[in-house]
Amino acid sequence: MTPSGIVTLLSDFGLEDPYVGVMKGALLRQAAGLQLVDLSHAIPPQSVLSGAFWLTRVWRNFPSGTVHLAVIDPGVGSARHGIVVVAHEHYFVGPDNGLLSAIHASDPRAQAWVIDRVELALPAPSRTFHGRDVFAPVAARLAAGILEPSTVGQPLLQLAPSVLPLPFQRAAEFVGQVMTVDHFGNALTNLSRAHITANSSEIHAGGRSLRLLSTYSEAAVGEAFALFDSFDGLELAVRDGHAARTLALSVGSEVVLRERSGPVTPTQP
Repeated sequence: MTPSGIVTLLSDFGLEDPYVGVMKGALLRQAAGLQLVDLSHAIPPQSVLSGAFWLTRVWRNFPSGTVHLAVIDPGVGSARHGIVVVAHEHYFVGPDNGLLSAIHASDPRAQAWVIDRVELALPAPSRTFHGRDVFAPVAARLAAGILEPSTVGQPLLQLAPSVLPLPFQRAAEFVGQVMTVDHFGNALTNLSRAHITANSSEIHAGGRSLRLLSTYSEAAVGEAFALFDSFDGLELAVRDGHAARTLALSVGSEVVLRERSGPVTPTQP
């Protein structure tokens, strides 16, 4: 696999403080010609779940050999490992706290290594900013082709458990949940097209039964509904409104698929 020279960045740092810029500086000090792409720095603070959810969705939009640097790290400074994962012909760099585990598990050929800062001759890191001191230098060297993943440290055969919950069967229902709420107030779930049988399921969330539509424009203004988003996941939305507020949804709220018992009518605010 040839490194692409692209590094994506995903973090919970926000943009009010200079942390993102400093981490970019650490990348460019290692390899000034890198192409840096901000995925998001608005992951909710310490939400490893939200970071893992988005990372599993977005890496496919980049060419083979891209390095994905993800730093949502409430355990920074602790005994948790920093790791490099190679999966799906992409590189992933971040903490071993469940953030990268679902991606690793999704590729039977995936490999992982523990970052050994002594082996890599990295200076002793700050106890609070491994994004700058550990992950950025390693990500930059991988992206520039200076470093091979197998040389960052010892192989890691067992990663921390994935933080991403899976939908499950409960009696005659199939139960998923809200994984994150986006900027528009749409509630994104861990359900996908594969979980919906042909016209056989009703979608229930927030105490309502929701129609499954193809586009936002098909809904009446103010109607709560479901559709498949651009990543083929089931999304709950309100036409010209905020689904999470309208349906009283938050991360972890249940979304239930049931056998259809009759026609589903639009739900109004």
